[in-house]
Amino acid sequence: MAQRAEKSIARFGVYAFLIIMAAFFLMPLYVMVATSLKSMDEVRGSSIFAFPLRPTLEAWKTAWSAACTGLTCSGVSVGFFNSLKIMIPSTFLSILLGAVTGYALSFWRPQGAGVIFAVLVVAAFIPYQVFIYPLVRVLSQAGLYNSLGGIIMVHVIFGLPVMVLMFRNYYAGLPRDLFSAARVDGGGFWDIFFRLMLPLSPPILIVAVILQSTHIWNDFLFGLVFAGSDNRPMTVLLNNIVNTTQGEKAYNVDMAATILTALVPLVIYLASGRWFVRGIAAGAVKG
Repeated sequence: MAQRAEKSIARFGVYAFLIIMAAFFLMPLYVMVATSLKSMDEVRGSSIFAFPLRPTLEAWKTAWSAACTGLTCSGVSVGFFNSLKIMIPSTFLSILLGAVTGYALSFWRPQGAGVIFAVLVVAAFIPYQVFIYPLVRVLSQAGLYNSLGGIIMVHVIFGLPVMVLMFRNYYAGLPRDLFSAARVDGGGFWDIFFRLMLPLSPPILIVAVILQSTHIWNDFLFGLVFAGSDNRPMTVLLNNIVNTTQGEKAYNVDMAATILTALVPLVIYLASGRWFVRGIAAGAVKG
């Protein structure tokens, strides 16, 4: 009986700790949602933790299509479509190039492959700020600064080291006999890649898509520096909305705009979280 009581107390302690931690991490989300559903009169007259007495979606409508970002009052809707135009090709190109390069470094091993891989690993950990000014100069000379093509190129360049690292490590964990058999059957570089390696790659592809798409969507620095005024992503517009000082500070609109900006990464994680865990377990970080 004493042992059973000790187990019950331990289990109660574990559940209590988990509940407290969940409440701690979910509290900011609750405050954001509750504030976004209040009118400004209710925001001023109630606690930030108070549940909205008369919920309204007016702040959400304003945040989407009428919030001011400086002199323009079109909300974050324009930034949403700009973010999609940036994220989709950037994610596809960085993953494709990372997969091909990782495949080449794992199985074909050209001369200097070890040096190339070491350089890519080092590049993955260099702060982005170091490269900003040189990239601005290079893109300006190439006529790509402040353009959609320029911001896509920047995301591909900075996503490539991590993608190569992931794919190289994943392919290095596959049986080399498969590659050798394909070579004996006359398979070339691209035949083996498309017919053998890609069909074996869904776990790492899912991990790569989740990591790269959410990273690009959440990016602020590159969007601010390289996208230009016509291609500003959602995060840049959100910053402009929150920091606009004309008139009264609309906290409900700010909260609604923040949630709208975070919806896409949130949906990606919720929809593919279990696939992400499976991809990691299948060898996405295997050395």
